Amino acid sequence: MQAQDATWQPALPNLIKDYVNTGKARLVWKDYPFLGAESTYAAMAARCAQDQGKFWEYHDYLFSNQKGENQGQYSKDNLKKFAATLGLNTTDFNNCVDTDKYAKKIADSVIYGQGVGVSGTPATFINGQMVSGAVPYSQFKPTVEAELAK
Repeated sequence: MQAQDATWQPALPNLIKDYVNTGKARLVWKDYPFLGAESTYAAMAARCAQDQGKFWEYHDYLFSNQKGENQGQYSKDNLKKFAATLGLNTTDFNNCVDTDKYAKKIADSVIYGQGVGVSGTPATFINGQMVSGAVPYSQFKPTVEAELAK
């Protein structure tokens, strides 16, 4: 997408910068792992990183190091190595991962997503309106602005 359109901008960082950081909107993140056990492990690990204030850093690391689906990249052992690479307290992180601390929260999030029509990621809701897929910021902005004007 980006290579085809020089004006393409990723939505999430820009939405955060323009609306969340300015107090105009809030962001609620819901996990929706749907690609098997490894995506569930990755979601749980990101929540464990969140315990240490590093959710987004861990999230970004996961996405920048994707190698394919369910090929061992997001095994619990590798997820622990990622935490060490990012400087997290590995004792706390490993305990969180090993005990599946966030398994129920993640499962509940998937059930919620299914209930509101999510079938894949990314799926974004703006005041209840679903925007499905990786669309550029330019497609989000008018919807957000219209909702803010209400």
